[in-house]
Amino acid sequence: MNELISLIMTQQSPSAGCESVFPFFLMILVFYFLLIRPQQKQERERREMLSRLKKGDTVITSGGIIGTINTVKEKEVLIEIADKVKVRISRDDVDLYEEA
Repeated sequence: MNELISLIMTQQSPSAGCESVFPFFLMILVFYFLLIRPQQKQERERREMLSRLKKGDTVITSGGIIGTINTVKEKEVLIEIADKVKVRISRDDVDLYEEA
């Protein structure tokens, strides 16, 4: 009896190839909607925010320095972090600062 059960369990149907590929495609689909797509949306929003930077915006740098934009150029911004203290930073290294 045990031999018959083990024989039945080890036999594969002709469609076993499709059954083993389906979970793989399902996993790719889940990764796309849970990881890749939101990340692309976030990157698009960040690019839009960087293009809207203007003089007077309060920003925080990737290093944690908070300042006010003094000059905006194509690749960099000039940030005033204290009275008469200005720092030139790459435009990609800033983010808008919102006080809590």
